[in-house]
Amino acid sequence: MSKRGGGDPASRGRTTIADGVVEKIAGLAARDVDGVHAMGSGAARTFGAVRDRVPGGRPSVTRGVKAEVGEVQAALDLEIVVEYGVPIKEVAGAVRENVISAVERMTGLDVVEVNISVSDVKLPEDEDEEPEPRIQ
Repeated sequence: MSKRGGGDPASRGRTTIADGVVEKIAGLAARDVDGVHAMGSGAARTFGAVRDRVPGGRPSVTRGVKAEVGEVQAALDLEIVVEYGVPIKEVAGAVRENVISAVERMTGLDVVEVNISVSDVKLPEDEDEEPEPRIQ
């Protein structure tokens, strides 16, 4: 008598993880780090703020995050805005550590690199960067 499909159930098929899934995980993990004010370039944040205010619009957790995902590895590029006065190198290191930990824990992928670009610094006297909504 032969067993049906023998072997470990985990080896009976393939799991693929979309780039967008890894981008969401990384975006949330990066935003959790103290000193990170926002994600993405100024233009992306402005358009995103308008889109977020449109009825039915949802905030984009993937803004400022780009992932390349293979079968067993992932590489990420993040664009962040830091708060004025925080040590940028330390914030970038904490973001990198938090993103790697979250992505590897949740996906099982090996994160081979996390490149961080600091595109701006949020000054204490800066007004809120979000434009007034054009529609109500």
